[in-house]
Amino acid sequence: MAKVIGIDLGTTNSCVAVMEGSEPVVIANSEGGRTTPSVVAFAKDGDRLVGQTAKRQGVTNPRQTIFSMKRFMGRRFEEISQERSEVPYEVAKGARELAVAKVGEEEY
Repeated sequence: MAKVIGIDLGTTNSCVAVMEGSEPVVIANSEGGRTTPSVVAFAKDGDRLVGQTAKRQGVTNPRQTIFSMKRFMGRRFEEISQERSEVPYEVAKGARELAVAKVGEEEY
């Protein structure tokens, strides 16, 4: 029988669970936590960091640390002028005039 997976993509934290029989079981992250900060960071050496490691980098590398991106997803760039000013990373106009995070020359 195929496994069923559930993903809670939250603005602040995310969580993943699988069904084991009739019960959901949360999958712990690499640090043993049941939730993972919804943060992605791009280190100066090119590595991509996620979760708590990425969140810690946000102090020293805020322009390349993406958080709370869920609030921009699916929204037109023109709609989010106020929210854009509240984050240290660049939010740009992407395809179909939707908001995207921009790190260097890459859009996400």
